[in-house]
Amino acid sequence: MVELPRALRDAVGLFPGSEVEITESAGRLIVEPVPAVSPETVDMRKMAMETLLAKRIRYDGPAITDDMIDQAILDEAQQRWDRVQRQRDKGVDENAVD
Repeated sequence: MVELPRALRDAVGLFPGSEVEITESAGRLIVEPVPAVSPETVDMRKMAMETLLAKRIRYDGPAITDDMIDQAILDEAQQRWDRVQRQRDKGVDENAVD
């Protein structure tokens, strides 16, 4: 999150929470407002979402509870931790640059 002085925000029509794109050029940061979403774009997004939802694969299995999701996340985290520990024990640095 970046705060800009109010005078600069007002000069370019930004308000708190506005999206900006920050790029770099010749050692300077360039902050440009991201255009607001037009009503036409919102309608296109809505239609695209409705199309996507219509094409989704239906799930007919048993109900999935929050506890089941939490356990699946914990299981995956444990598997990833174990894999990192095995690699570390073998002397493999997965962040190494060749």
